[in-house]
Amino acid sequence: MSFAVFLWVMAAALLHAVWNAMVKTGDNKLTGMFMVALGNGVLGLAVVATRPLPGADAWVWIIASGLIRTAYLLFLGHAYEHGDLSRVYPIARGAAPLFVLLVSGLFLTDVITGTELAGILVLGTGILLMAQGAFSNGENRRLVPFAIGSAMATAAYSIVDGIGAREMGDAIAFTGWALAATAWFYTPAVVALKGRAVLRADARMWLSGSIAGLASYVAYTIVVWAMTQAPIALVTALRETSILFAVLIGWLLFGERMGWGKALAAALIVGGAALTRL
Repeated sequence: MSFAVFLWVMAAALLHAVWNAMVKTGDNKLTGMFMVALGNGVLGLAVVATRPLPGADAWVWIIASGLIRTAYLLFLGHAYEHGDLSRVYPIARGAAPLFVLLVSGLFLTDVITGTELAGILVLGTGILLMAQGAFSNGENRRLVPFAIGSAMATAAYSIVDGIGAREMGDAIAFTGWALAATAWFYTPAVVALKGRAVLRADARMWLSGSIAGLASYVAYTIVVWAMTQAPIALVTALRETSILFAVLIGWLLFGERMGWGKALAAALIVGGAALTRL
């Protein structure tokens, strides 16, 4: 991975933490997710309007991405209804790099060096340590299955999008179509689960949701492009440094407690990211 790609992925990680924090602070988490999905879809359509239509082979990956990302948004929204940002986010993001590493090693042709593998494993250890508080601090454990479901969906769409963007040969166009498909699938799904009330919001929520949607779109466009420049498992793991940003946001802006466990986990996350660069 080049230094330029490394910096772009780190920027995407920060944007990802920011939009998750914005959704978490909203009154209705699934409404916030709807706004993110809608914003992604509108931006996606605006981007793809300037590009040729995808070939027949690309549509399989686009539809698969939209369906998987819909599951991701539903799982994540429900998880935020039951837990804090500093607990849900690490669990939701933590298992994804390990799932991606396993699948990449078994089914893809990406080559991961020993140092990069060590970085991924250290990063994963730090993320799992960050998440353990859900079981030891008397928090609502209902967040755990939803967060794990979100992690599995993250791993799945990371692989699908990485392969799809490579097959299509245009990462920006693929991302636009995939996020537009997500908005198309997510809207009826969330209405079926929560009713039409989930689509209602005031001006403040629309503004916040629009900003979160823009941050989400830019962040994932960077990530999908990076997966065409470097191994998917490595990009996915490095992206999970967004957990460090989320913990800092929770501590500095939301007043969440920073104990020794979180500090140690943050150090492991930083160490794992550094190993991926050696």
